[in-house]
Amino acid sequence: MKIAYSPCPNDTFVFHAWAHGWVEGAPELDVLFADIDITNGMAAGENGLDVMKISYAALPWVLDKYALLPCGGALGRGCGPLVLTNDGAAAGRPDALSGKRVAVPSERSTAYLLFRLWAAQNVPGGVGEIVVLPFHEIMPAVRDGKIDAGLVIHEARFTYREYGLTQLVDLGNWWEGDTGLPIPLGAIIARRTLDLDAITGWIRQSVEYAWKHPEASKDYVMCHAQELSPEVAQQHIDLYVNEFTADLGEQGYEAITALLIRAAKEGLVPAFDVEKLLDRK
Repeated sequence: MKIAYSPCPNDTFVFHAWAHGWVEGAPELDVLFADIDITNGMAAGENGLDVMKISYAALPWVLDKYALLPCGGALGRGCGPLVLTNDGAAAGRPDALSGKRVAVPSERSTAYLLFRLWAAQNVPGGVGEIVVLPFHEIMPAVRDGKIDAGLVIHEARFTYREYGLTQLVDLGNWWEGDTGLPIPLGAIIARRTLDLDAITGWIRQSVEYAWKHPEASKDYVMCHAQELSPEVAQQHIDLYVNEFTADLGEQGYEAITALLIRAAKEGLVPAFDVEKLLDRK
């Protein structure tokens, strides 16, 4: 079975057992490690794989071919994207972004949707130019004054101070305060032509194995961790692998639906069939 997920610690932790043949009855995996912006494009195009990790923001483009699985992804609390600046006086001041150039890692990501929804409510006159940059270039660009502010995700929550940057807003805190719901980040999808119940079961077994044997995956996690320290990699896992990874549950589906309906109303994603989002057939 062909699968694509990121080299981030949460994904390698979740899929380690299955990728190493330790999930009973599961087929052998042919793994492609790819940034989520790449998998978003693959899933929406003609070269999507059997199972993929994509952004929840990309779901409206792929629901005809793929079903959202209720496990394996990233959704939680206290784990949202940040908007950073090199202006220490800008903390907590949305007006500091009025007309400014903001770097984002992708325009088809949950982080981008949250940023645009927040800015529509909070930035007088709106932001200025949106510039798409590779994730690893954003903090240096903000630090060096090449861009006014940057939207960052994942391990940048733990490392942005090393660049001398200031947090202007935690978009996860804003979303949770505005909706009371957790933050939908990364989704696991599978082709609708496959046995979705079986795939769901194999992923859940892989997650349970990871939790029961946390030491087993450490070498696999660190060999793909993109120069993260073991401490930061563990923080990453602790933050993004949680009860929603085992099962989205009613609250998880509510959060996903709320985000995408809001984004569709703002014209940030195409209109979509909510029933198809919830349908796993």
